[in-house]
Amino acid sequence: MAVSDADQLPTHRPQSLMLTFFGVHMLKRGGAVSSGSVIDVLGRVDVGEDAVRTTLARMVNRGLLERHRRGRRTYFGLTPRAEGVLRDGHDRVWRVGAVNRAWDGTWTVVGFSLPEAWASARHDLRSRLVWAGFGPVQSGMWIAAGRVDVAALVADLGLDAHLRVFHGRSGEPTEAAALIGAAFDLPGIAGRYRAFRERWERADPALPGAGDPLARQLLLHTEWLNLVRQDPHLPADHLPAHWPAARAEELFHVLAGRFDEPAARLAGEVLDCIDAG
Repeated sequence: MAVSDADQLPTHRPQSLMLTFFGVHMLKRGGAVSSGSVIDVLGRVDVGEDAVRTTLARMVNRGLLERHRRGRRTYFGLTPRAEGVLRDGHDRVWRVGAVNRAWDGTWTVVGFSLPEAWASARHDLRSRLVWAGFGPVQSGMWIAAGRVDVAALVADLGLDAHLRVFHGRSGEPTEAAALIGAAFDLPGIAGRYRAFRERWERADPALPGAGDPLARQLLLHTEWLNLVRQDPHLPADHLPAHWPAARAEELFHVLAGRFDEPAARLAGEVLDCIDAG
């Protein structure tokens, strides 16, 4: 029997889970949390102690966490850079949302041509564009709905001389729906939303952390943030009928509200935090 997307448990990187933990439980609280507490929390979603310690060290090296010593214990707090990343994620989930009902018809168009030998630079540029909601409409031309600050997006890549950026509207005979269908993987995006809804609607007991609100909260928020970050936030009026994002987002809000209080209560019991100021 074929296995559906909803039956495939998503695999989350330890860093994604850890960022979710810090975003949900430490961003507003401030201060720093002990490595033992992080090991406890991520262990609830089957991340082993060695993987947690390795991830903490890597996040310090990447400028996302700061290490603090208190006697024999080690604590970790967010850096300003990490706070910016987490606030961006919070905005994507709670302010921007999964459904774009406010598109004014404006596209941001990026054209580029890089030498064949610049494979690494091309990969970095495309990764930034995908993250910002762009899709390739044809060779060397990418589009995103709305006005995107491309200069800020690629500021550190050193590719300004190779880019052409425009803001404008499409004209006949080019229709918005046709552009969207050409530039973006609509079946793939829709399939991810449907799989999320099917998996979480049935409260799948195969998901790690069944019965543990802290674990469920961590998995829910991590999966949803990864989902909306893969979504180019396309205008709802030009998407296929019965687009599944709205129903999936409704479910996320319901479950997030359901897990919030018991998870916060449990976190208050198990987290060892200090004022790192």
